[in-house]
Amino acid sequence: MTTHRIRVGIDVGGTFTDAVAVDAATLELRGQVKVPTSHHHEDGVAHGIVEALDRLLEQTGNAPEDVAFLAHGTTQATNALLEGDVATVGLIGIGTGPGAAFTRRLASFRNLELTPGKRLPLHYAHVADPDDAADVRRAVDEVVREGAEVLVASQPFSVDRPEGEEAVLEAARGKGLPMTAAHGITSLYGLQKRTRTAVVNAAILPRMLATADLVDAAITKAGVTSPLMVMRCDGGVMSLDEMRRRPLLTVLSGPAAGVAGALMQERISEGLFLETGGTSTDISVVRRGKVAVRHATILGKTSYLSALDVRTVGVGGGSMVRISGGTGGTGGTGGTGGTGGSGRKVTAVGPRSAHIAGLPYACFADPDDLRDAALATVSPLADDPADYAVLDAAGGRFAITMTCAANALGRVPEGDFARSDQETAKAALAPLAAALGVDVATAATQVLDAGTAQVKAVVDTLISEYRLDKDNAVLVGGGGGAASVTPHLAVVCEREGRIAAHSEVISPIGVALALVREQIERIIPGAGQEQILAVRAEAERAVVAQGAAADGVEVEVTVDPQTSTVRAVATGATELRTQDRAHRADDGERLRAAAASLKADPAEVRVLAGTPSHTVYGTELRRRYRATRHPVRVVDADGVVRLHSPDARVETTTAGAAPQVLATLVDEVTSYGDGGVRAPALRLLIGSRISDLSGVVEPQSLLALARSELSSRAADEPVVAVVEART
Repeated sequence: MTTHRIRVGIDVGGTFTDAVAVDAATLELRGQVKVPTSHHHEDGVAHGIVEALDRLLEQTGNAPEDVAFLAHGTTQATNALLEGDVATVGLIGIGTGPGAAFTRRLASFRNLELTPGKRLPLHYAHVADPDDAADVRRAVDEVVREGAEVLVASQPFSVDRPEGEEAVLEAARGKGLPMTAAHGITSLYGLQKRTRTAVVNAAILPRMLATADLVDAAITKAGVTSPLMVMRCDGGVMSLDEMRRRPLLTVLSGPAAGVAGALMQERISEGLFLETGGTSTDISVVRRGKVAVRHATILGKTSYLSALDVRTVGVGGGSMVRISGGTGGTGGTGGTGGTGGSGRKVTAVGPRSAHIAGLPYACFADPDDLRDAALATVSPLADDPADYAVLDAAGGRFAITMTCAANALGRVPEGDFARSDQETAKAALAPLAAALGVDVATAATQVLDAGTAQVKAVVDTLISEYRLDKDNAVLVGGGGGAASVTPHLAVVCEREGRIAAHSEVISPIGVALALVREQIERIIPGAGQEQILAVRAEAERAVVAQGAAADGVEVEVTVDPQTSTVRAVATGATELRTQDRAHRADDGERLRAAAASLKADPAEVRVLAGTPSHTVYGTELRRRYRATRHPVRVVDADGVVRLHSPDARVETTTAGAAPQVLATLVDEVTSYGDGGVRAPALRLLIGSRISDLSGVVEPQSLLALARSELSSRAADEPVVAVVEART
């Protein structure tokens, strides 16, 4: 691979389509463009994607054949559900005897509300015997006559016995409609939830298929030979063929693109990513180098869609300031209120933004336009309180926003997308400061305090829920409004914070850098070693089939004994990345990074082990009346802390000797109690990877997975085990 090759990420937003080119070897940004999203073009958003690609290649001087990787993220599926623009679903329920009662209840999905007053268009028909082709054709004809544009077949226990659903789809194939079997969307039990997930997937299927075909044809016509990938809602990408089967995986993928960018570019190992736009901030978690994922709620109901756990707060860079004591207006942006006076205070920020009010930010005004500025209060929309602060000045009416306050305090760095002249921002805050009876800096601080208080409450909740390392969790901001929230929040929280490089295009960067990802879930009561390894192998095969390089696939396996769920998440790049970076941290830099993370004097930190890609550091914490702890940090070649452990044992061995060494270690550290047998949390440093096996608590299954990880390695290859006892 040469540095001339590029990875292209395209993020299709509601208003603009952003595209970036990233050097395939160094992962450095080489170009970025923005074009209007082509919703109304005859080729739909596909036209904008190709236009963005053409401009990007022209900017970077690359040819289409130089594109090593091309992926796009889209809000199309999300918007279709939000706007109720979906296809009519024909649901064929299967069952006889007592089981028929359960499938007939699935007809109630026609009551799922898409938007206020608009429900999911669904028609239900029942089949007793899926092998009765005549009865199946009758049922299919029935829903098609009612207007069905896509078919779903669902039967109880189809994850174990899929033949019934498959027989129905085979009999219906002649209709030429897109079709989905419920067991093909998820392999988890729960007829209602499984079918609901399949039905919502089907509702967006025809529209997404049409777009996929247009984009694929347009990219091929443009001369790009690398396969087109699509952003998933869990932070990875999937092949276009997989998207055609499960378009629902693109729902909620917007926030996932941003956190993928933060994870890959900013190398976060523990912390929170805050993507701030003009109106809101999406907050997501990175714990031990992985994004936090959970089953998403769609149309007000839980689903089997695994998506980024993102919490949204209605505060962004354009959020308007609200104050007490205003006399207000009569709606829209026409009302005015009093200026000056005592007893006024900042009561809140948002949820309305300058964009909704149709007003420009005061800090971006020409200084002459702010002459004779007077504070007023308005109702941005007719039913809003008349307490939103604005300026009526020589140049018109302007909104006082979070971005104005951040610029007034000098919190927006040079070159940032949201940077304005600081003196202009101070002039914008001056009338508000006068009304509050304080100086400009204090007024700006009160504005940022009010806005970030809402964000801080969510941040504190997530740190607690995910048990993040409170001493080391960082705040990383992205999005065009990042500087209006993250820097001030970091000060308030007394926590390390920074704005991501190229924060305004962090989402397309995330698309460009994302790994191919697949998740396989099975409910297997009392799962044994062979069954767990089979699920692992299935996940690995799935990402390789979608284009991931087999030698670089990593698989994380989790076994939940309470729910009997075996989950395998496989990730891999479409090419083996050399990442020949210009800078590699030296021994001193890595030591200082570890010491800072450990909150220890570097003189008290020692090297415990290492591989060519990672160095393991540790120290000792002696505590009166309590056992001594041995906190550990694993630092990569770039000087980034990749693994935190509050107390761990570290052993160095080789791939050949590791099975016996690990058997002894696991036996020594396994805990026994009322909760049963619990193997230690085990992580292996092998080559360039940190293999995380901490999701398995049964000792023999854990050792079987470890042997599987080591099976392809040379016997003399060094292996480092980091072992944490479970409490």
